Amino acid sequence: MTHPIQDFNQRIIDEFRAHHGRVGGPFEGGRLILLTTTGARTGTPHTTPVGYLPDGDRILVIASAGGSPRHPDWYRNLVAHPQVTVESGVFTYEAKAVVLAGEERNRAFARAVESERGWAAYQEKTDRVLPVVALHEITRPGPPNINASSPGEAIRLVHDAFRRELGLIRKELASTSDGSSTLGAQLRVNCLTFCQGLHNHHTGEDVAMFPFLADRHPEAAPAIDRLRTEHEHIAALVEELREALSGTDLDTVRTEVDRLTTELEAHLTYEEEQLIPLLDRA
Repeated sequence: MTHPIQDFNQRIIDEFRAHHGRVGGPFEGGRLILLTTTGARTGTPHTTPVGYLPDGDRILVIASAGGSPRHPDWYRNLVAHPQVTVESGVFTYEAKAVVLAGEERNRAFARAVESERGWAAYQEKTDRVLPVVALHEITRPGPPNINASSPGEAIRLVHDAFRRELGLIRKELASTSDGSSTLGAQLRVNCLTFCQGLHNHHTGEDVAMFPFLADRHPEAAPAIDRLRTEHEHIAALVEELREALSGTDLDTVRTEVDRLTTELEAHLTYEEEQLIPLLDRA
């Protein structure tokens, strides 16, 4: 007989994989990954749904176990075997787990609490200090491992991931109190991480996908030229958002996020209309 928690986790895992990272229930609308660790005693793989925090070129996970007095199994596993597998719903990659310590851990946890008070409630329920773990992607040669059946689907899934993250950021901005004169530290990290990810995506398209399609489909040159120009325009919007994030005016940040959302959605939609048919034929 399986344990109720195992049954619950497996339902989340199945739904996550079937819908490329979208799930309902308690994780709906949140940031979620599937974390696969190697059993500390058994050596067998174990997959667990885990909430995460963006943090630049790494992500952070917190071993809360709902405030249990014991560390969760996945945490004990990664301490014994620090190489793990991360599934984002779009990408799957190997990562190195590093347990944060001292002030670095405390700053990261404070940011987490600032964005979601539930972490503080979990900490208050237990005497153990909730560990914060950084997951660093292990870079591999070649293209990223995207969970898609075709190049066209891969582009659509990556775009949807950007849409989903930007939607979360807008929701977080909307819920930020107007009485506060400062932008939350974790929200600022979320925005900057999004900006960097978008820059990396567009750079990859400019240097790889666009030349590939232009060589095989000369008739697509006008669409590709337009997309390159839009990349430059969006990069300017991203820079304006970065500047706004360095200040304390929440209204300015909201305005810049709204501008970026509008322009980016139009860009992604046009790119999908023009390039997905070419990618799938290729």
